Amino acid sequence: HCGKTVKIILTPILEWYTPEACLQFKDNFHAQLRTACQQSTGTAGLKISKVVVVGDVYVGKTSLIHRFCKDRFERDYKATIGVDFEMERFEIVGIPYNLQIWDTAGQEKFKCIASAYYRGAEVIITVFDLADIQTLDHTKQWLEDALRENEPNSIFVFLVGTKKDLVSDAVCERTELDAIRFANDMQAEYWSVSAKTGKLLQRLKRQVLQDVFLSMLGRC
Repeated sequence: HCGKTVKIILTPILEWYTPEACLQFKDNFHAQLRTACQQSTGTAGLKISKVVVVGDVYVGKTSLIHRFCKDRFERDYKATIGVDFEMERFEIVGIPYNLQIWDTAGQEKFKCIASAYYRGAEVIITVFDLADIQTLDHTKQWLEDALRENEPNSIFVFLVGTKKDLVSDAVCERTELDAIRFANDMQAEYWSVSAKTGKLLQRLKRQVLQDVFLSMLGRC
């Protein structure tokens, strides 16, 4: 993530692979998927998943969400009071889907308010500032607070370092060593991003969407 050179080795496709084995190549794949999901819910309405974003004040949670949902960055943000949320609407194989992304306050005085909105989350994104190592130290407590309101075994957890544009590659690499250790302890997937430049945000977004959509399919 931090200017490292990654060697990608492409291996030949195994001989036993055939396109006929892939459901997405079948003519009625979309219809089969919609039918399966609708039968499990009894409705053709929108599927909704909840994402909760937690972390210290001023680590960039709101900026991350705005870039995630609106693909824009604004400098003049005020600290979130209580909670706020954005709605990301999309379709996968013709199925309409909503992602509710909840932006929670980082101030201690609002914790009791924000915690009431943790319940029902499918994804928890715990955020810290790459330029402020102390905010990384607090991520485990933020995650514990959010997991307390949910079933830990059914949630996707991400640890996200923000403001990558403000630190040098050397600082980023040192911080990432600690962050990856934290992520392993938290059983989280680690990402370092920049809301200002948008770097890696779309890849993170695709990963979140993929996780919640596959989770929905598992319930069909």
